Amino acid sequence: MTKLGPHLTRLGLPDTVRACLFDLDGVITKTAVVHAAAWKEAFDAFLRERDGDGFRPFDPVAEYDEYVDGRPRADGVRSFLASRGIELPEGRPDDRPDTPTVHGLGNRKNDILLEKIRTGGVEAYDGTLRYVEAVRADGLRTAVVSSSANCRDVLRAIDAEPLFDVRIDGVVATERNLPGKPRPDTFLAAAGDLGVEPDQAAVFEDALAGMDAGRSGRFGYVVGVDRVGQADALRAHGADRVVEDLAELGGEA
Repeated sequence: MTKLGPHLTRLGLPDTVRACLFDLDGVITKTAVVHAAAWKEAFDAFLRERDGDGFRPFDPVAEYDEYVDGRPRADGVRSFLASRGIELPEGRPDDRPDTPTVHGLGNRKNDILLEKIRTGGVEAYDGTLRYVEAVRADGLRTAVVSSSANCRDVLRAIDAEPLFDVRIDGVVATERNLPGKPRPDTFLAAAGDLGVEPDQAAVFEDALAGMDAGRSGRFGYVVGVDRVGQADALRAHGADRVVEDLAELGGEA
């Protein structure tokens, strides 16, 4: 069992932790369900065009968690299609949304997502924002680590951009050629930018791919955030602790 020091006990973290790395969707913002809905709309339209009335719809819970959640957009397309025995040409990142390619299907999903965000707005998890503020008040550094290319816009929409010293998102990952989750590279880049070793950083994730990244990256502490009733799966994929909301970790004034 990790011994907690008196200074950081109220944050629920080992006293060796010097930085906190937070996923965006499902941890900071209530956008995971919006992502799942956008994927379902995009995949179902594709599958219906391909298979007709006999198509099997995309499951926005089980298949989203297993194949898509936490992964870069194109990886999510490849992973899900492979599970159905479907292959598409890769195409190009700027493919039109109606192009029958991996990137075209991913871009269709992103267009749907942006429209849902514009029409429904973005909500933050208040417990997370309070926890991030408490973490920073205790002198720990913070980063947001997301596969989303829309990360900065989402943070600005909830007035949370100043709460993070470092942002490693889909845009930065592409610029640096960083593979996405379940590989740990984006989290490792965030720790490096914050000037800490992986074992001095805590990872906060709701996706199974994020748990895998935290475990393989040998981070000091991995917190699984269970928003959809998958606590056992989060633990199986490497969570040191599972909470339903970060407020459970403490940090309240």
